[in-house]
Amino acid sequence: MKLLFDQNLSFKLCQRLADLFPGSSQVRLLGLAEADDPALWDYAQANGFTLVSQDSDFADMAALFGPPPRVIWLRCGNQPTAHIETLFRNHAQVIASFEHDPAAACLEIY
Repeated sequence: MKLLFDQNLSFKLCQRLADLFPGSSQVRLLGLAEADDPALWDYAQANGFTLVSQDSDFADMAALFGPPPRVIWLRCGNQPTAHIETLFRNHAQVIASFEHDPAAACLEIY
């Protein structure tokens, strides 16, 4: 699973989580920092990414449109990058199950 981290999440997560989620990126790294949510949705869909955000906007879009792309909604509030990395590592099995569930559109992680 390739993750596309929203602008409110550090680009450092791409490298820190490369062992679990190879090919992941962050919107600024792709030149999409100024893109609106529908443009990011379309990019993720066209390029096989799962969107990761702390905002509810993508969760709402996932409920409305369904996958792809899938959305991981981080409900932990603003946290240091190391904490976000730990969340992903601790939830790796749940995320893997989410990836293989064809009906799942949004996964909330606390």
